[in-house]
Amino acid sequence: MAADLVEGFWISWDDKTGLQTAGWEIYVQNNVLYGKILSLYGKPQTEIAVKCKESYKGFPVAGKVNQLPVIGQPWIFGLKMDKPGQWSGGNIIDPNDGNMYQCKIIFHKEDGSKYKVDTLEMRGELFLGIGRSQFWQKATRQQASSLR
Repeated sequence: MAADLVEGFWISWDDKTGLQTAGWEIYVQNNVLYGKILSLYGKPQTEIAVKCKESYKGFPVAGKVNQLPVIGQPWIFGLKMDKPGQWSGGNIIDPNDGNMYQCKIIFHKEDGSKYKVDTLEMRGELFLGIGRSQFWQKATRQQASSLR
């Protein structure tokens, strides 16, 4: 079975500052989508998720979340495919502040106009559609792993 369009390596961008934040790997395991951080921009690569809570409902890693390293953890988890290139029903945790949001991901193909490169729209919502989107750019494994 071919990989979904959202799978692969991505660079997240802060929608407020316009700066890179992290390199990610988005992957599917047992028909569930996950995303883990591979590298951090402007932060120590050994950073611990101290601003997170001790636990979150559905978080797929055992142990106290606020004692885990930021790199290597599935901060995106539990999403199911709505249709190819669109996933929802899961969560994303922002390790910078410990907030957990409902997450939707939509793939946008490079079109030479609005999307200059393949782009993921990462939508985090608190409830009833209230939230915000970030737009992540397609990357190679090397690019996603080498932010500093």
